[in-house]
Amino acid sequence: MRKLLMASMIATAASIVAAAALTSDYPKPGSVDRATGLEAWARIYEVASHPRCSNCHVGESGIPMWSGPSYGETRPHGMKIVAGESRIGNETLPCGTCHVKSDRPQTIPHAAPRANGDWQLAPAGAGWFGRSSNWICEQLRDPARNGGMDYLKLANHAGHDVILLWAWSPGPGREPAPYSNAEHRMDIHTWGAAGQPCPPE
Repeated sequence: MRKLLMASMIATAASIVAAAALTSDYPKPGSVDRATGLEAWARIYEVASHPRCSNCHVGESGIPMWSGPSYGETRPHGMKIVAGESRIGNETLPCGTCHVKSDRPQTIPHAAPRANGDWQLAPAGAGWFGRSSNWICEQLRDPARNGGMDYLKLANHAGHDVILLWAWSPGPGREPAPYSNAEHRMDIHTWGAAGQPCPPE
């Protein structure tokens, strides 16, 4: 029992040290110039506008999209899905009817998406589909429009939201979001440390 407790304590300490080391690698506020911040934002926008993200960031319509190389032509989600005000489809057909809540890996091409979280659309105020880089940037840096988050909370959200993490491991037959989740979080920190600059409209 003591050996198990000691092993657990060592593992916990190691994870804390690793997390602290990772955090220390992030740039401090004010340490990044505007040009570098805009370069980081350009990569953030590549992720935000990618089909793995934007297909479910559809705004007030509540209609998820099918777009990207996996789907051919861009069109509304099949089966006439409308997520409604609930954002999970309670009013018609819940997202979880087909999108699976499971911690098992996605191995079958084009099978129903699976992740160990509750499937739902992004908040209506984060309607990124078809939006410009400037629009998404302004929305993400405005706490009144992004759920009250500063850039540190945005980066933390990007690293812990299970459905968001699925974008980088959607399984065979689906193109993952660009870069890696770790690189994406570093870009958010870099952009934030530069003062969250936005490109012109």
